[in-house]
Amino acid sequence: MSGSFAILGPGTLGLSTAQWAAECGLETWLLGRDHNHAQIGLSEVHRRWDRALAKGLISPEARDQAMGRLRPAAFGASALQGVSTLLEALPEDPAIKAPALATAAQWGDSDLLILSGTSSLPISDLALRSGLASRLIGFHLFVPVPRLAVVEMGVAPGTPQAWVDRARAMGHALHKRVVQVRDQPGFAAARMALVQGLEAMRLLEAGVASAEDLDALMTLGYGHPIGPLELSDRVGLDLRLCIAEGLTASGEERFRPPRSLITKAAEGALGLKTGQGFYPWNPGGKRT
Repeated sequence: MSGSFAILGPGTLGLSTAQWAAECGLETWLLGRDHNHAQIGLSEVHRRWDRALAKGLISPEARDQAMGRLRPAAFGASALQGVSTLLEALPEDPAIKAPALATAAQWGDSDLLILSGTSSLPISDLALRSGLASRLIGFHLFVPVPRLAVVEMGVAPGTPQAWVDRARAMGHALHKRVVQVRDQPGFAAARMALVQGLEAMRLLEAGVASAEDLDALMTLGYGHPIGPLELSDRVGLDLRLCIAEGLTASGEERFRPPRSLITKAAEGALGLKTGQGFYPWNPGGKRT
């Protein structure tokens, strides 16, 4: 695995990143809790490449080359031997992320670049929990990673420039514009998107307009590719609620979650991944 890129967590972010990294020419390992978990994720990425091939979005040669660069493995000491960069892509919960990051640092080489895919957790806090102070860097990629050409890099105070430069180089290797932001809850992107999404939910609750019409005002009026309610469904209403609650707990009242978001999350209507949120969704990821 020398010089390779390892992605811990075959979930939404991990699979999307693994697909794109392999397409960008990086030798990539997809790490799961065991080999079968990783293999299931690999099979899903293969299905995505097959669909892309059927639509003419990738050539047979490019698909086959990418498939050859992506391999599954169980998260363990042997899986990190010689790996140069690890991206943690686990659920947005420090109780899950921190132990895994600490273990990765223990198993990996001393020069292993460790990135967290968090979109909202302060890197300084996560680094402290995992024993990675001045070493961990936030690396917030946007899903679907193959289509969205930016990465938000959250850097905590005191992080050596050498780590920052390597993280930036990884962003460029993935063909992304790298936007470095100050470390804070929600970084910058999640805060901007969340404010708009929460306000759209409040307007919907107040009966100002339908979900479709509120989103249309932003897509047709302001040229956004999708509206704030559809975006919330795609991001996941559980993640939106988690970020909103975290920011509210830090004293920022403007992020207090609306009643509809709390209710939908409690009911398991989390958006695209469950088939129902502010909109109904079919298994192919289309609104119905």
